Amino acid sequence: MAFYHVEVDIKTGSMTVPKPVGYNQEAINLKQRKRMMTPQHFLSVRDVSAEDFNYMIDKAIEIKQAPERWSESLKGKTLAMIFQKTSTRTRFSFEVGMTQLGGHAIFAQMQHTQMGIHADIADEGKVISRYADLIMARMMYYKDLVELAEGSEVPVINGCDERYHPAQALTDLMTVKEKLGRTEDVKIVYMGIANNVSNSLSMGSIYAGARFTLCVPEFDPPAVDEEQLALLRANNRYEETDDPIEAMKDADVVYTDTWINMEHFDNPAYADERERRIKTFQRYQISEELLKLSGRDTLVMHCLPAHKGYEVDEEVLYTPNSVVFDQAENRLHAQKALMLWLLGKLQ
Repeated sequence: MAFYHVEVDIKTGSMTVPKPVGYNQEAINLKQRKRMMTPQHFLSVRDVSAEDFNYMIDKAIEIKQAPERWSESLKGKTLAMIFQKTSTRTRFSFEVGMTQLGGHAIFAQMQHTQMGIHADIADEGKVISRYADLIMARMMYYKDLVELAEGSEVPVINGCDERYHPAQALTDLMTVKEKLGRTEDVKIVYMGIANNVSNSLSMGSIYAGARFTLCVPEFDPPAVDEEQLALLRANNRYEETDDPIEAMKDADVVYTDTWINMEHFDNPAYADERERRIKTFQRYQISEELLKLSGRDTLVMHCLPAHKGYEVDEEVLYTPNSVVFDQAENRLHAQKALMLWLLGKLQ
């Protein structure tokens, strides 16, 4: 099952995405009408075009500035929220967002549904889609989200899995544009371990016309996406390094995430790996000293929650350069734009 909309030159292997400027409203309206017949899912950033991704970013900023204009846009609509993983920001932002758009959200923990006792996920997705207008699922494995989407007759949103976090990436690029007034040619540096967040952020950054530097000593094994890496490495706005000093030069934004997944941090069975990662990644901590290397007024971003004193120094997390709480708030506004777009209501 493929939802990819990235254009790749067969001969050169280069990736082509439209520049994030200007929109053909008539074409966008036509796409929205088509989505009413065939569900458009958002399981990864690549499920949408660069034009649509940037359109949602701009609309999210509009929605944040004038939320009342959209307060009844999804009146009578229902969002089904399925959680296999724990959540704070995803749970609250989607439920509040749907409510503020005039709709209703239903929360279900996966273990309290038949999917929790080995029911066919595609069949369950089909059934749930007969009740709800949208499904958002936060699951352990991407393959299960794909199966859910295969059965669903309505759009499915990935609320986070081991490989991607696309709603976070949409939020992140919205935040960059809100703070800097643009995304074009902004240098975004991701520091730490390559994971689901960096996978989505890297593609979202390229879509938005930014320059993206992945500064990591290693990849989290479950998150490796060789197909996407090949696309990124063929793009001249993407680079990789394991040298934090080199990466930070002229950085407009530095972004980090937890080195150790939240569910493993206090797990005794993961203790040896935790200690290994702490030693390996210490030089990638976002600190005041690291920020000085950019020579710029660099924004600090983190998808939260943070392990303070590990991937980010606690003082840095609360400095004026840190936009982590605005970033967290923007999950609400970006996801409103996403839900409206998926239902053909974002005009």
